[in-house]
Amino acid sequence: MRKTTTLALIAGALVALGCGAGSTDDASSGTAETGTEAAAADAGKKAGSGKNEDKPKTAKVGQPARDGKFEFTVKSAKCGVSKVGTSMLGTQAQGQFCLVTLNVKNIGKESQMFDGSSQKAYGANGTEYSADGSAALYANKNAETFLNDINPGNQVTGVVVFDIPKNVKLAKLELHDSPFSGGVTVSLT
Repeated sequence: MRKTTTLALIAGALVALGCGAGSTDDASSGTAETGTEAAAADAGKKAGSGKNEDKPKTAKVGQPARDGKFEFTVKSAKCGVSKVGTSMLGTQAQGQFCLVTLNVKNIGKESQMFDGSSQKAYGANGTEYSADGSAALYANKNAETFLNDINPGNQVTGVVVFDIPKNVKLAKLELHDSPFSGGVTVSLT
């Protein structure tokens, strides 16, 4: 995905170079930038690139972490659960369920859909695990983590469920405001 963003920035800069050869004045700072530099700076701002993109910030349990329009706060992570739901309606883990309770707040200016299946977990060896959407339906009373539209300023608390092998311990989560966002890392260790 970074390659696509980089290619888009380069293409934008080349188009700007062809369309706006010469220099422009930046009256607010008293400096001059060439058309290419200005286009690259604008493209970088729009793409959200910057110093922090090279060094992603890792949050811990209890600390807010932002990705796109969402602010995530992981409340707890409980592994070793063999079944979620009731005795009549539920599902059994293939290995063990890890129940991650998190608060999701919309910090944007428009409604955004939270999808628990866009969230990822990683073991200590770097193995990636996807969320178990069907198990999450049993773990949540009101389907808080299943395609839930959250309006600006509102927040929900729900459980995202991961079905992982019994001998695995989760090391971190990668939380996303959409399936294609860059994500933010939350350490569980």
